[in-house]
Amino acid sequence: MLCISAVIITYNEEKYIGLCLESLQEVADEIVVVDSGSTDRTREICENYGCRVILHDFEGYIEQKNWAMAQTKYDYILSLDGDELLSEELKKSILNVKEKWDKDGYYFNRLNNFYGRWLHHSGVYPDRKLRLADRRKAFWGGINPHDSLQLQSGAKKGYLKGDLLHYAQDTEEDHKEKIKKFAAISARELLKIRGKSTWLRIYASFLWGFTWNYFFRLGFLDGAEGFRVCYLNAGQSYLKHLGTRKSKIPDKER
Repeated sequence: MLCISAVIITYNEEKYIGLCLESLQEVADEIVVVDSGSTDRTREICENYGCRVILHDFEGYIEQKNWAMAQTKYDYILSLDGDELLSEELKKSILNVKEKWDKDGYYFNRLNNFYGRWLHHSGVYPDRKLRLADRRKAFWGGINPHDSLQLQSGAKKGYLKGDLLHYAQDTEEDHKEKIKKFAAISARELLKIRGKSTWLRIYASFLWGFTWNYFFRLGFLDGAEGFRVCYLNAGQSYLKHLGTRKSKIPDKER
């Protein structure tokens, strides 16, 4: 059976980190936590679970996760955020893969919890993620803050049954605050890559984003929570593009 290193980057994750670490006990042969200066009990909780905790200044989500992946003892890594945990079915799937690893990376679905409800539509499910991979064939890429683990060209990929459970937002106010922060980061990155967005793109991004997720991806089946999530996520796209037209975009990500 091969060995797996679980790797997590953290910053003030005390609310859910215990659930995250508990779910890893059966499948991970080591847990590496890279913390960027938490001021709550995050590091204490991780140390109580026997994790190897490393302090490292935050330079960006992609940069932090690539650095963290390089610190693991084993080449086969399972990457989680501090507010994510493995479902029982996903644990079984990963244990089976440890017995017979025949791909370079494995994808699975992420089930997101907004305001206390698990949403199965609204553009936030199945939310498929690559999180289990041979680090020699994988890297973190994307555009901050929307990082993603990616496989090198030609690498073999597989899919596992079971959900990665994600406590995305506890309250609507938390969601709004995160949207403001992430929109500012995205605007800065987008400005570097494409320059200022047109006014047509700014308004169309909201209208299309809401219409696509609420109607075509069945957000209305998720009730009131589905409507709010579709509306706010469309608003994040609007703010991202609008931000490229501002004279100054905040530099700080955390």
